[in-house]
Amino acid sequence: MDQLSLIKRPIEQEFNLFKEQFSEVMTYDEGLLAKVLSHIRQRGGKRMRPILMLLMAKNYGQINQTTLNSAIGIELLHTASLVHDDVVDESSERRGQASVNASFDNKTAVLVGDYILSTALLRVSYTDNRAIIENLAELGRTLASGELLQLSNIQNEEISEEVYYRIISNKTAVLFESCAAIGALSVGASKEEVEMVSEFGRNLGIMFQIRDDIFDYYDSKEIGKPTGNDMMEGKLTLPVIYALKNTPFDSMLTLAKKVKAGTINKDEIAVLVEFTKKYGGIEYAESQMEIYRQLCLDYIHKHVTDEDIEKSLTAYVDYVIYRTL
Repeated sequence: MDQLSLIKRPIEQEFNLFKEQFSEVMTYDEGLLAKVLSHIRQRGGKRMRPILMLLMAKNYGQINQTTLNSAIGIELLHTASLVHDDVVDESSERRGQASVNASFDNKTAVLVGDYILSTALLRVSYTDNRAIIENLAELGRTLASGELLQLSNIQNEEISEEVYYRIISNKTAVLFESCAAIGALSVGASKEEVEMVSEFGRNLGIMFQIRDDIFDYYDSKEIGKPTGNDMMEGKLTLPVIYALKNTPFDSMLTLAKKVKAGTINKDEIAVLVEFTKKYGGIEYAESQMEIYRQLCLDYIHKHVTDEDIEKSLTAYVDYVIYRTL
């Protein structure tokens, strides 16, 4: 059995139901909207975030329609944020497929992103659960503030690991945190249980983003972006931040400032990437992932009693840290 099958095994029926309902809400009858939604559906994806929500719901109770509506709502919100992010970042690809803004145009991408976001709010309203609705609404605010923090940080000459963690907490970790928390909320988990599972989701999300950032130092068609793409967009991530902070090379710091100024070229990025690899940036980032992995495993060992769900969540954690795309 492959790792993804193992992860989904305790929730296979419910996950299939989620996929059916999600496909329905991402379908429109005619016109431009129908074409764009079809384009987005083709991208598919592994749906790791709704899988996490379903697993957490099953850990604390029985998955129900409230859980499914919540999972659909949060995946729609995530989808909308990706469509908007590609416009902000001027990205031409998303996971190996042409982005919406590249296939159509920026105006279409923004409007379709708005449509999907509104659909997310409508779907989560079906839960009639104020705590879930508030959580999802707050998630949308946090994701937007994280994007703005990242934009402002590009203009900031300071190179800070602390700011890096603030950005990924608001951009990625909060999404996993909400998935875990809402999954538990959907089956009536206690406040204490929701707090514990939120921390688990946050740690999982930080680990997920660090792995994504490591990918940027290696060329991969599967990932859908060339080496150094983050630097080309003005972003300095954990591996290069570590290498810069722990070596005395002023020339590399000069290149890093050119990244933030948006004046760096591809050859200079290649130099910065090789410098990061040579001076321990990748190893450091991997060691930080291992810290968060242990925190996640501690939660599983202490708070997951069902053997199948324990195996599934452990496989989920390992998938996040060891995945290749």
